[in-house]
Amino acid sequence: MKKVYATTNAPGAIGPYSQAIQAGNMVFVSGQLPIDPATGAFAGDDIKSQTRQSLTNIKNILASEGVDMSQVVRVGVFLKDMNMFGDMNGVYGEFFEKDYPARAAVEVARLPKDALVEIEAVACVE
Repeated sequence: MKKVYATTNAPGAIGPYSQAIQAGNMVFVSGQLPIDPATGAFAGDDIKSQTRQSLTNIKNILASEGVDMSQVVRVGVFLKDMNMFGDMNGVYGEFFEKDYPARAAVEVARLPKDALVEIEAVACVE
């Protein structure tokens, strides 16, 4: 049985997908672009502001169903340029504490809307 997560505190899906799906005790958050849901625009044009917004979107989607970032067990980070890794990683560290989630970070040729970053997450609810 699956449960759909949806909130106006994160950008709505722009295609045939959900912001997040819970299946059993696992929550799969779709890749989040750095779109500010209040404006529909990118939060900024630099990697730090875009990373912060993507992670804030994930945080808000999870919070809509009472899940917090400490329950995230895996993160996937897609970067336009791996040279931005250090700045992304600095902001990323603001959202997670010890016992960090597993993570992959890869450089990709292009992201939707020419974003600098897109981030997806998996959380475990008990």
